Amino acid sequence: MKKIAWLMAGAMAGGVLTLSMQALADKEASPLPLNELRTFAEVFSLIKQSYVEPVTDKKLIDEAIKGMLTGLDPHSDYMDAEEFKELREGTQGEFGGLGIEIGAEDGLVKVVSPIEDTPAQKAGIKSGDLIIKIDDTPVRGLSLNDAVKKMRGKPGSKVTLTIARKNEAKPLVFTLARAIIKTKSVKYRMLEPGYGYVRIAQFQEHTAEDLAAGLQKLYQENKQPLKGLVLDLRDDPGGLLNGAVGVAAAFLPKDKLVVYTEGRTPDAKMRLTATLQNYARQNGTDPLAKLPLAVRSVPLAVLVNGGSASASEIVAGALQDHKRAVLVGTQTFGKGSVQSILPLGTQGGIKLTTARYFTPSGRSIQAKGITPDVAAEDATLTAADQALRVREADLENHLANPNGDDKPAKAAKPTAKPLPAPAAPESKDKAPDTPETGAPRAQNPRSDYQLSQALNVLKVQQILQKNEN
Repeated sequence: MKKIAWLMAGAMAGGVLTLSMQALADKEASPLPLNELRTFAEVFSLIKQSYVEPVTDKKLIDEAIKGMLTGLDPHSDYMDAEEFKELREGTQGEFGGLGIEIGAEDGLVKVVSPIEDTPAQKAGIKSGDLIIKIDDTPVRGLSLNDAVKKMRGKPGSKVTLTIARKNEAKPLVFTLARAIIKTKSVKYRMLEPGYGYVRIAQFQEHTAEDLAAGLQKLYQENKQPLKGLVLDLRDDPGGLLNGAVGVAAAFLPKDKLVVYTEGRTPDAKMRLTATLQNYARQNGTDPLAKLPLAVRSVPLAVLVNGGSASASEIVAGALQDHKRAVLVGTQTFGKGSVQSILPLGTQGGIKLTTARYFTPSGRSIQAKGITPDVAAEDATLTAADQALRVREADLENHLANPNGDDKPAKAAKPTAKPLPAPAAPESKDKAPDTPETGAPRAQNPRSDYQLSQALNVLKVQQILQKNEN
């Protein structure tokens, strides 16, 4: 196996961070467990001889490898050549499918969140839905990769999902047409004069430069420095590690620590700072070069929730530790582990958990998440909806928190009374008060309580600064 030369993430619950490292074949080999291998060979032989139907050697070996990896933790897995290709396509922001981020729970496939502007989101698939059947195939027992493979396909072809949803007496059936999923990493708009809004749906190859371009346009539209900015990371499952470092670097002083990782091998120990070499793309250019200087000091509120995972938690944790932003929302997902993508000679690869990551102050997010500074529940969710929200600590075989704390902390209360929810200015392209498409984010403070609270936090900061002056 060769050195990993790229960083990527899989479309799993919480997303997947990757770490460049020397392949295991270059390491000193451990003694083989001969007794256990004899047992394996015996079981292999019995299946070949006595199973009710003939089974190929390749299928048995592939399933054995998958079982070996998926039994470790929820994020380690085996990928054949086709799945390996799909993983690469997913991190480039374009692939064919339905647009669903999924995770495993009790042998079933659970929806972490639908991706915005995709067939799944438009059809009304919701976070917490349990997929119990894909076409005529029951999902129980399928690996996440197998489930993803069945849901992806030729654009225009149809697939039927049977879904169990809490408080629904009968399973729901959705027939969706597959499409080319071109996920838009960054969206932005002015909420009202002086206050901008940026949403990051997933961390991809171009996220840092798309963020910089969006911020430039917001400053041009406002025609003067912004009074405040809302960074929305809700339901962002993560993605590329260098994308997360780039986003954090947009708001932090140069060389500030963003995240560090700890693992068993020297290659698994990294310290990533807000430095060009840690977020630049392969061409070496700085995606943040044209970023307005005022961005690094503009008052910042970051929205997070239970769907904010992995790379999202890295950004939120770094900005919180450096006291650069006020976090508003609910406890994050809690995925604090790093997966390395290791290619195999068969053109497939494995996704292997190799390290845990930590915020600049040394906090482990694993199975705990990040606690917002200001607690704000999503007013559109019922208690039943919130109970359906799956987090890292709910996943089978999840890694323990190295600090021995797997329980989410209580969110701090605001230090000042929030202002009344502001009215959104009239404009031709304003978001509707009630989204008709099932979009998870209306981007309008009048219909999004958490967004209105983030905007209020920024306005309170403005009032406090004026009083100090």
